Amino acid sequence: MLITAKVAVDVIVFTVRDETLQVLLVQLKTPPYSGMWAFPGGLVPVGESTEAAATRFLFETTGVKDVYLEQLYTFSNPNRDPHGHVVSVAYFALVNRARMNLRVPGTCVNIGWFSVASPPPLAYDHSEMLQYALQRLRWKLEYTNIVYSLLPRDFTLTELQRVYETILDRPLDKRNFRKKMMSLGMLQATPRMAKIGAHRPARLYRFRRRMPMIIEVL
Repeated sequence: MLITAKVAVDVIVFTVRDETLQVLLVQLKTPPYSGMWAFPGGLVPVGESTEAAATRFLFETTGVKDVYLEQLYTFSNPNRDPHGHVVSVAYFALVNRARMNLRVPGTCVNIGWFSVASPPPLAYDHSEMLQYALQRLRWKLEYTNIVYSLLPRDFTLTELQRVYETILDRPLDKRNFRKKMMSLGMLQATPRMAKIGAHRPARLYRFRRRMPMIIEVL
């Protein structure tokens, strides 16, 4: 009799806070990884698509669904899960942290945000998933507008530039960045201004369309 593999979904949720790129992790309850951290996710039940499962796991842990979510890669090493042959379809999501209401899944004991640069030891093959997702995110910033999912509705150009710099892990020339952003036509100036610290008020902008678009940003 042919024994088939099970299918699971793992969701790598990114956010930016205090100029740090962070990832959402849950602390596992059951052996052999009890006490270790991993991405939200689980097995896909019969009758549910992997995308629907990813959306559900995202909502169950963060309370949000209408955010950028993309299928990343299928991790299928037969030995990746000590419970048996489990194929994981990984997704990554971009979420504005201010919108979230974190909830600990029933199969876990804790949930929290960790710097992508220094995460705790991860269960399964989730370290590999994280590096794969980070590289994909950096590539996508260069030719899409998906950064919108990390920002509030209204933001300053300085805030926008800092999100790019945080994810890309390199500085960008302020003048060239602003010139490029304004030339793309994807931003709309609002009549509102924001007072930040001792600096003079800065104009607030918003995305004309908060939906994925292919556009040469960098």
